[in-house]
Amino acid sequence: MSDLIHLNAELRSDSGKGASRRLRHQGMVPAIVYGGERDPAMISIAHNEFIHELENESIYTQVIELRVGDRKQEVILRDLQRHPFKNKVLHADFYRIDQNKPIHITVPIHVENAETCVGVKQDGGMLTQLVSEIEILALPKNLPEYLSVDAANLHLGEILHLTDILMPEGVQLVTLAHIDVEDEEEFDQHNIGVLSVVKTREERIDEEAPEAPEVEVGGEGEVAEGGAGEAEGEAGDED
Repeated sequence: MSDLIHLNAELRSDSGKGASRRLRHQGMVPAIVYGGERDPAMISIAHNEFIHELENESIYTQVIELRVGDRKQEVILRDLQRHPFKNKVLHADFYRIDQNKPIHITVPIHVENAETCVGVKQDGGMLTQLVSEIEILALPKNLPEYLSVDAANLHLGEILHLTDILMPEGVQLVTLAHIDVEDEEEFDQHNIGVLSVVKTREERIDEEAPEAPEVEVGGEGEVAEGGAGEAEGEAGDED
């Protein structure tokens, strides 16, 4: 878990598209904070400050200290709306948390030791990440910035699954949390692949290319069963 992230916000009273548009023109991001036992609150955040914090990957998975006036509350970033082609945030949703209650959140999967993967370095394969993020369940204090999977000993044709992810203490994978481990069929169905080493495109093409047909030769310079005649006919057609 990284250091606590801090964001400053202001309460806003106006709602609707017109009010949100005016806020954006003023360099602010309209947002809402909800959850817990308190009512939802409409807030606004300085766009430049917010866009700077969003450059840090951990803001999407870590607890944020949101300061609204003289009140502080711990939240997580639940949803984010961006402009389709500008580097601009249009709206944000924050969810209040309780440190004593586990929460669901999606975290990225990082590949460790990709540069020393034996399937790539020795076997000549290509490393392919099948899953880039996964949903977890954990108390706020145990939320990791990301989960790691180690590619160092992965050979060509092998696959690393969810159970091969390095799991921090107190963190569960939602996909496997309620699976009966004794039911092998159900467990294997949910224990999906995360990382694999596959053959490169060039290797697949070489292996799948059909073999050239053999031509029987009757004698020196002679092609058996009219092969030369067929060739001459094709050449004539081209002329």
